[in-house]
Amino acid sequence: MAVSYNGVAVPAAGATIGYANGRYQVPNNPIIPFIEGDGTGRDIWKASVRVFDSAVQKAYNGKRRVAWYEVFAGEKAYSKFKNWLPDDTVDAIREFRVAIKGPLTTPVGGGIRSLNVALRQILDLYSCVRPVRYYKGTPSPVKNPERMDIVIYRENTEDVYAGIEWEEGTPECARLIEFLNKDMLKGSKKQVRLDSGVGIKPISVSGTKRLVRVAIQFALDSGRKTVTLVHKGNIQKFTEGAFRKWGYELATEEFRNDVVTERESWILDNQDKNPNLTAEENASLIEPGLEFAAEAFRQSVYQEVRDVLAAIYATHGKGAWKKKLKINDRIADSVFQQIVTRADEYSVLATPNLNGDYISDACAAQVGGLGIAPGANIGDGYAIFEATHGTAPKYADKDVINPGSVILSGVMMFRLLGWNEAADLIEQGMERTIEQKKVTYDFERLMTGATKVSTSEFAGHIIENMDAAVLSTAR
Repeated sequence: MAVSYNGVAVPAAGATIGYANGRYQVPNNPIIPFIEGDGTGRDIWKASVRVFDSAVQKAYNGKRRVAWYEVFAGEKAYSKFKNWLPDDTVDAIREFRVAIKGPLTTPVGGGIRSLNVALRQILDLYSCVRPVRYYKGTPSPVKNPERMDIVIYRENTEDVYAGIEWEEGTPECARLIEFLNKDMLKGSKKQVRLDSGVGIKPISVSGTKRLVRVAIQFALDSGRKTVTLVHKGNIQKFTEGAFRKWGYELATEEFRNDVVTERESWILDNQDKNPNLTAEENASLIEPGLEFAAEAFRQSVYQEVRDVLAAIYATHGKGAWKKKLKINDRIADSVFQQIVTRADEYSVLATPNLNGDYISDACAAQVGGLGIAPGANIGDGYAIFEATHGTAPKYADKDVINPGSVILSGVMMFRLLGWNEAADLIEQGMERTIEQKKVTYDFERLMTGATKVSTSEFAGHIIENMDAAVLSTAR
């Protein structure tokens, strides 16, 4: 271990988090790097770290503590080192494994497009995890926000975020369009317009399966009922359609005893209700209008029914499938309206990168917005927890912004560390504070009878309400 990074000494009173056999090995005094963040990040971090330290102290009476260690990215890094993302920052996060950060600006005028994306790609943080749930008292534009309790697993390294694109009018773009039109699209009616910019959307088997694997494992570990593969495979058959296909393959290959697909559940349910059903009769129930389909398709569905019953009826039949984790899929645009009209039908969503970006923000809008939306970027042995909103520079250093996004990202971090008692205190403290209507301006303007408080005051009220939670538990 280096004694310093970016010229800042490593905390002598802290210890390094380990990782083995897929599990973090957490000491009682872990060194956790933090990036303060740009713009409002300064105010938010000051408030958040007070909440974190108070929760750990109240939960463990001094037996555990975090050794915070500042590392640099964004404007603060550039002002100190003329580098938006110093190598030492990446090396420190790699060394200490778990980090937390505020919002970062995106440099203008070339170089790194997004510091957030750069960190994800450098450390291969392939899973963006966004839990979205309702906290009592939070202002919401929907009638029943309490129905929302969804965890989104968004693939973090591929799709259009791979950043593979060529600008319209450049020789490289013209060369690519010529290749596509004259070679790849030769003989078809499809052509790329000559005045186009072109981007590449890669979605791989390996990237898909590792994302779906962690989503399913989370659902099993946390007792969730469904994992939904969200895709636009009806249009993009070989990228998003493949995401769906590979997701189902992973589920049934690696988690066979614990899962049932939605289509399998229909076949099993039909057989449970009528053990004398033939494969043909069962098939007609899961595929209405099958009698009008082509013969080859009919035969394929008949065989599908036979294969499912032969493979899993002994373990999943006679109602056993009802206790399994259900794997289903939905078209992305359908999910957008269903999370508004019937959010309680969804539990865990596994999505390609772009779909997950949109859907996570759409879910958050129903339960308080990005101001209290937490997020994490997690790979194998590395994790960065972060605010999901922007830097809002016009509000910087004014002590007015809602710190909830970073605070709840800290809750996620503590749960990953196994410090659930501290995480529970923070959530209880925040919910009590919102119920008391002591909120920052973004909530106050949407609530009747609310008291507007500053960023630092909001943190103070959370800490006070954590005390109430501790007293309640002690009784």
